[in-house]
Amino acid sequence: MVLDEKNKNPVKLVIAGHVDHGKSTLVGRLLHDSNLLPDGKMKSIQEMSERRGMPLEYAFLLDSLQAERDQGITIDVAQIPFKSSKRAYVIIDAPGHKEFLKNMISGAAQADAGVIVIDAFEGLQEQSRRHCYLLKLLGFNSIAVVVNKMDLIQYDQKIFRQISETLAKYLNQIGMHAQNIIPVSAREGEGLTTVSKHMTWYEGLTFVEAIDSIEQKPPLTNAPLRLPIQDIYKFDDRRILAGRVETGTLSLGDKVLFSPSNKTARISSFETWGETKTCEKVAAGQSVAFTLDEQIFVERGHIASDLKSPPIETNVFKARLFWLSEKPLLISQRMTLKLATSEYSVEIQSIEKCIDTQSLEPLPANNIKRNEIGDVTIRSKGTVVLDPHDVNAKMGRFTLIDQYETVGGGIVSMEGYPDQRGRYDVVSKNIEVVASKVDQSTRASVNEHQSGIIWLTGLSGAGKSTIALETERQLFQKGYQVYVLDGDNIRFGLSADLGFAPEDRTENIRRIGEVAKLFADAGILVITAFISPYRDDRDRVRAIAPDLFHEVFVKADLSTCETRDPKGLYAKARRGEIEDFTGISAPYEEPNEAELVIDTGEENIDQSVARLIDYVSSNFKL
Repeated sequence: MVLDEKNKNPVKLVIAGHVDHGKSTLVGRLLHDSNLLPDGKMKSIQEMSERRGMPLEYAFLLDSLQAERDQGITIDVAQIPFKSSKRAYVIIDAPGHKEFLKNMISGAAQADAGVIVIDAFEGLQEQSRRHCYLLKLLGFNSIAVVVNKMDLIQYDQKIFRQISETLAKYLNQIGMHAQNIIPVSAREGEGLTTVSKHMTWYEGLTFVEAIDSIEQKPPLTNAPLRLPIQDIYKFDDRRILAGRVETGTLSLGDKVLFSPSNKTARISSFETWGETKTCEKVAAGQSVAFTLDEQIFVERGHIASDLKSPPIETNVFKARLFWLSEKPLLISQRMTLKLATSEYSVEIQSIEKCIDTQSLEPLPANNIKRNEIGDVTIRSKGTVVLDPHDVNAKMGRFTLIDQYETVGGGIVSMEGYPDQRGRYDVVSKNIEVVASKVDQSTRASVNEHQSGIIWLTGLSGAGKSTIALETERQLFQKGYQVYVLDGDNIRFGLSADLGFAPEDRTENIRRIGEVAKLFADAGILVITAFISPYRDDRDRVRAIAPDLFHEVFVKADLSTCETRDPKGLYAKARRGEIEDFTGISAPYEEPNEAELVIDTGEENIDQSVARLIDYVSSNFKL
């Protein structure tokens, strides 16, 4: 069999579907009808079937584990080479039973294209829907669909059409489509390699024609460079870095950025072992070993990229994940996250919702059970290097490990969270810090109180500004040098150029933090009243002045704040008139360890102000 030159690289094709819908039988019969079985193999399978008192079972060609033969289900992932007249394939036969969903995902993650098998007699089952959804999560936008066991429904066109319409509707709802829907009887060999004599009403492609029509994804050479470092070797006097180019291209002399160290160097050489031929360029899908023109800090897990399009650096992101462990996923649960060649210690910060793969309805949840799909927020102890999945699937997909067991996986979204790369880097290099000749202790002695930053955070409508302004008035009457920095006032001046996108919110809080520190350095007790929705942003302000910062959580639930809605903002946000509104279309992350919590849902304003003044009296006296 001669293949087209352009199709010599095999297409990895995953075949998935509900248990016992005939995936293994389909592949076994396909190999038989294509004359690709080794000599004697068919005879042994026939004898094996006879010993079990069953008709010829083509699935035995694939079900290599004894347990699979005994139970009649596929447990492991089988990879089978196959050739049509047009191209080469590696067929990945993925298990359908929900108990082996992990194996199915493992197989699908390796694939270039996907096929879902549906039993014509049973129709679209829950597990079939879940497999479709998982393929979508793994980056498949289109699949081929096989409606198998048409012989059990007497090759009924009406039933086939009903299944096709139901499936097409479901796929459309999750953002996928069926490139082809093919009726077959795998056991009888109908519709696989030749047109079925029992389904003359069907005018579409055979199964083999359908998979041959799948456009093989080109290597991701047009995407920005992403090369995760797998290993580092010391050889002679060289330090050789090795890894696989996931996307983009890399040439000799290219200057590359390594994240998260943010060191740069040029590619000095590409290294080979036992070969005299050298290359000058590598592309997506190729493994490479290379040296740099200077010795910089690089280790396993670092990501090489071009300078103009680096990956994102963050320690918090949203994710849509599937959960595989018998124990439910819980808020605050700690695990290891694997992304590319890196491992990170992470915790589940919040669980937003579960998704019913049957109805596609979002369900509120405080945990995610086995084989469920949910939306979560993940926080890492260190900096994670990644791309959103919709930007770069290779760098936006992860797995979760708990005590050496794979317990889940998912895809990354940065919705609502800014890229943290270089946000606080000083641009100018020709500056130096100038020290005041009046220190803080002298200012405190004159003012008769310590200075500091009282950082009020909470939802819009929680009462931050009201509490801050009344506290300022009463403290001033007591002789305090005190000033309020209010969110709205700041946006009329200092931050007039900023909107409410995540990166603008982060920059706004950075500016306020720096200004608040200057006030505190001047001996003033500064009270800030800002939503400041992100923990990271507030933590960075604390890091600016760790001895001066006091976080006060002005607590009120969303319904209470909406009821108050002093500016009518919630109503506008609900109508879609305000984008990125905290609590509605943008996240709010409550403090973990605030110095003071004031619950304005339980206390009136006078009580809240009194509690804050008591705190000041206790913590800011000389």
